[in-house]
Amino acid sequence: MTKAILLLEDGTVFTGKAGGRVGTTTGEICFNTGMTGYQEIFTDPSYSGQVLVATNVHIGNYGIKDSEVESESIKIAGFVCRNFNIEYSRQMADRSIQDYFEKEGIVAIHDVDTRALVQHIRTRGAMNCIISSETDDLDELKKRLDATPPMAGLELSSHVTTGKPYTIGNEDARHRVAVMDFGVKKNILRCFDRRDCYLKVFPAKTDFSEVKAWDPDAYFLSNGPGDPAAMSYAVENIKKMLDDGKPLFGICLGQQLLALAAGLPTYKLHHGHRGINHPVKNLKSGKSEITSQNHGFGVHEEAVYDTPSLVEATHINLNDDTVEGIRLKNYPAFSVQYHPEASPGPHDARYLFDEFVAMM
Repeated sequence: MTKAILLLEDGTVFTGKAGGRVGTTTGEICFNTGMTGYQEIFTDPSYSGQVLVATNVHIGNYGIKDSEVESESIKIAGFVCRNFNIEYSRQMADRSIQDYFEKEGIVAIHDVDTRALVQHIRTRGAMNCIISSETDDLDELKKRLDATPPMAGLELSSHVTTGKPYTIGNEDARHRVAVMDFGVKKNILRCFDRRDCYLKVFPAKTDFSEVKAWDPDAYFLSNGPGDPAAMSYAVENIKKMLDDGKPLFGICLGQQLLALAAGLPTYKLHHGHRGINHPVKNLKSGKSEITSQNHGFGVHEEAVYDTPSLVEATHINLNDDTVEGIRLKNYPAFSVQYHPEASPGPHDARYLFDEFVAMM
């Protein structure tokens, strides 16, 4: 078994065994606490530029199925886990995780004490890292790690967005929704399609005039990777969408971009929210929702609460009181920080799509 090394930006070293492609990769290290859904996580465009740590002990144990993806390819920059299970139990699976990673060129390290690693990240915060299964020269690895740009200030949506516009659904559907693809997940598009919506998905940097020319009934801002503060092109477009007066809905990165367009600042979280069981309180209904989350940036809470004439908080995270949803007072626009399209078990937040459709 080939040896592999994980080196963190603060000098911490973990050793383990190589999985996937033999090679070297860098990115911002983060962790996801979900006990299932690893393939959906691998292919979520919001993970672009990040090395993922799985807190669940067994990864790969139910194999890989080609249809269970959120985009056309794996988007994580690298992978860290405890048990990298090449043998799998599900008869309907198409291949093993090892074959999948080799095909997609993903470098992984396993047999790592992931409990210790996650505790370290929770204490020290998000940072860059490097995985290598081709060299154990720490000086060389440190040089390559030092050359990796930090996530703060990084614009990544233009790297994962669609290359050209495309449509989804029935052209004669009741509603037309313009989707801004900053790294959209496939299941978001399915949720709209099931609600009698005809979608046109636009590349992230499409000029507003082209989007408006399609004559949509509403605008949707997708999830995606990177720092929202580095996406001035999107913020300017969203300001024009708001002025157009049509309903607007944002998810995850979409919330952060909507906030910036409204003049509210964003910030980088200490170590992010990534998992499938985060409790969120709906401040209007008073009910709690069990949500799926994947984000490393958020909207400044103080800015939301200090401008009640501009915006209201609609949802809060019950773990740390961060703002999980906002609604603008002067525009038909709202957003959430979590993923209502995801299915970690309950479908507690699917009503948000219905509310958006009702606004149209």
